[in-house]
Amino acid sequence: MTGRLASIWRHPIKGHGFESLDAVDVEAGRTLPWDRRWAVTHEAAKADGSEWAPCANFSRGAKAPALMAIGARSDEAAGLVTLTHPERPDLTFNPEEDARAFLDWAAPLMPKDRAASARIVRARRRGMTDTDFPSISLAGAASLRALSGKLGRPLDQRRFRANFWVEGLGPWEEFEWVGKTVTIGSVRFSVRERIERCMATTANPKTGRRDADTLGALEDGWGHRDFGVYLVAETSGRVAMGDAVGAVG
Repeated sequence: MTGRLASIWRHPIKGHGFESLDAVDVEAGRTLPWDRRWAVTHEAAKADGSEWAPCANFSRGAKAPALMAIGARSDEAAGLVTLTHPERPDLTFNPEEDARAFLDWAAPLMPKDRAASARIVRARRRGMTDTDFPSISLAGAASLRALSGKLGRPLDQRRFRANFWVEGLGPWEEFEWVGKTVTIGSVRFSVRERIERCMATTANPKTGRRDADTLGALEDGWGHRDFGVYLVAETSGRVAMGDAVGAVG
């Protein structure tokens, strides 16, 4: 079955904000430009930011649900990011130069019983995604509707921090693509694996408060905690909302 690309999201600072795009330029073997470009280490982290590191080293929504309500806007030319949150004033800053301003801004959103955020780091050769390979994530809108039906309430797609959302597939059809190649517009991607989800998805991206047992619903309804799949770009090109999406083998 062929679907269409319905939404594109990226997250300039890992765990700290989402922004919507109409189109994006994909480069083979790379994460999306400016997606998880930076990450925020905490006081107990072992990562120095020079290379990719596991998510346990970073402040993120699984441990600090209030972070899930951060929105972001990027100004790539100026190197600036603007963050918004329903409980904080807007902040525009340069992550390479103004870490202190950011840490002060984000501090009230961190739980008192968790390690405090310590610094902003950047892995120069790729975005700091949750995988040890340069992944781009894709989720199906029909799967989200199925999970929403299980919970008896509509779920915001931003809970899942996927880069691409596809309309026109059947529920969980994207899982059948693992090991195959898919195209989005003219760009080819290999589908590497399913995404196992964490507590971050239980938090409402409008409020930053946990209000839905997404993990329990996945386990009860389908026997797993997976939602979405990881892709790796095989070719380069531009993808845009409305592009056709489908498996080619």
